[in-house]
Amino acid sequence: MTAGSRGDVAPYTGLGHALALAGHEVMLVTHGSFERLVTRAGLRFRPLPVDPRAELESARGRRLHRSATGVGKLVRVVSMARSLAGTMTDDMLAAARSSDVLLLAGSTAPLGRAIAEGLSLPSLDLPLQPLAPTREFGPPMLGGGSWGGLGNRLAGHGVNLAVERVFSAAVPDVRATLGLPRRGSRGARTGRALHGFSSLVVPRPHDWRPGLEVAGYWWPYDGDAQLPGELEDFLDAGPPPVFVGLGSATVPDPARLSAEVVGALRRAGLRGVIQRGWGGLEGAGDDVLTIGEVAHSVLFPRVAAVVHHCGAGTTAAGLRAGVPAVPVPIQFDEGFWAARLVALGVAPRAVPLRTFSEEALARALRDATGDPSHGRRARALAARLAAEDGVAPVLAAVNRLGG
Repeated sequence: MTAGSRGDVAPYTGLGHALALAGHEVMLVTHGSFERLVTRAGLRFRPLPVDPRAELESARGRRLHRSATGVGKLVRVVSMARSLAGTMTDDMLAAARSSDVLLLAGSTAPLGRAIAEGLSLPSLDLPLQPLAPTREFGPPMLGGGSWGGLGNRLAGHGVNLAVERVFSAAVPDVRATLGLPRRGSRGARTGRALHGFSSLVVPRPHDWRPGLEVAGYWWPYDGDAQLPGELEDFLDAGPPPVFVGLGSATVPDPARLSAEVVGALRRAGLRGVIQRGWGGLEGAGDDVLTIGEVAHSVLFPRVAAVVHHCGAGTTAAGLRAGVPAVPVPIQFDEGFWAARLVALGVAPRAVPLRTFSEEALARALRDATGDPSHGRRARALAARLAAEDGVAPVLAAVNRLGG
């Protein structure tokens, strides 16, 4: 069960496909707009009644752009999500009634754990970010950073309380429906969690309690995905281009940002492939091609660098491909992942959207593609990631839970 953008769904298609190959029957419960993504991985599908893109493009969603800080934007998102959480309850509950084990993304865990308790089902948390508080870094949902050991832990608890507030109306109602006390015990939040990222990228914090484990990446299911003919022709027509895409992020002025991106590519003397994404980016010319959705696993190994918003999924895809990055974080955990790319030496620096300019992006692109050390480190890390198996710990846990 997962909710959010494409990056909150795609990793679970690969994980689910692997579980299915191991003999399990897998249903992925998420937004209706991702049905094709799920079914082509050979998984059963049950839709949730919320369209995340429509919500972001609504008047309420556009107001999120007015909150520049992580805290301010988190407050607005919690308010918006709280009004939507209850609409997912019936479908999550119906899916759970026909299940033996519930696997829960971070975005659905509070509600999913209540359903699991009420139906006496085992459950397992499978977050894509390090959500548990730690002294070692600030909460990823606030962009990472650090406020010192105590400050980091306090901020982490604060963010988790904010996330629980999203479900503060829906959880008591579903607990009452299932014959449980309206308020649950703290024990529901101390179960096992397997995290879908590599310890090579984020080492497991030393102060995490037992049961919080780092499994490794779950790569999206891409099957025999191929690139469109027009994109193949563009790739073959010159040196490797730079990929630019902001995924499911929306921006206040797509036309201005698109012009700055194209200008930066030309200043740096680079060709570009620009993905429209939910933000509506585009560019035109012999040296620029605008594309829709493509499999990152097929495209990224053929580009000179990736410019992206640093969502957890796109960050993982860039690392898997072994190419340098230029992070353009916009909100929430994107600043955290951007900082990790810089610390790992696969990106020269971040160019946050709030300080974005054509010149800043051009300088970062020249550094990312002109300094061969970024590419060497990216390729070395990709080789180590290829040797990991993030599915194995989850499969072992599911086999134990399901008997």
